Amino acid sequence: MMEYNTKKKQLPLPEYGRAVQKMVDHALTIEDRTERQQCAETIVSIMGGMFPTAKETPEAIQKLWDHIAIMSDFKLDVDFPCEVIQKEKFNAPPAPIPYLKGEVKNRHYGRFVENMIAIACEMEEGDERSKLIELITVQMKKDYLAWNKDTVDDKRIFDDLREYSNGKIDIAEGEIRLSHPQQNASYNRNNAKRKKVFNKKKY
Repeated sequence: MMEYNTKKKQLPLPEYGRAVQKMVDHALTIEDRTERQQCAETIVSIMGGMFPTAKETPEAIQKLWDHIAIMSDFKLDVDFPCEVIQKEKFNAPPAPIPYLKGEVKNRHYGRFVENMIAIACEMEEGDERSKLIELITVQMKKDYLAWNKDTVDDKRIFDDLREYSNGKIDIAEGEIRLSHPQQNASYNRNNAKRKKVFNKKKY
């Protein structure tokens, strides 16, 4: 009678398959330490061969020996070539992710834009700062249009930027010209149509 995998013992690392898990289980039963060591090294070599695109770096080797330790439930008594992960650390719950505190001034711009403006305010005058400010204004207009389907003029973006930066970033009218994303898309479509018609007439 066929035995389904769902009824078998759950694999600690399913990516290696049940055959490799059986090899690890067999290694645990080998009494001779030298033979057990050779068996473990062979298993690790097989595990590495299952992922030929992975480079043989110290980190990759560390990972393989960590995995064989996990698959043996940390009971495999061999001379590990590196310090493997401990059972206590493996079973420990992940550290909670800290939530960002503080209200976002305008949700359509988000915290990312606020942080970038703060960085720009601290930078010295120069090309790098000017380029960052230009990128910020472009992102602000994209974010504004994503939340508000109505069009927005550049002055509104510059006014919001001035307010966010407490006047440290004051862009004069015409200093930066922001294009409309939808206008760009429409231009590209129309340009493609013109090229198609031109090619038909040419031939």
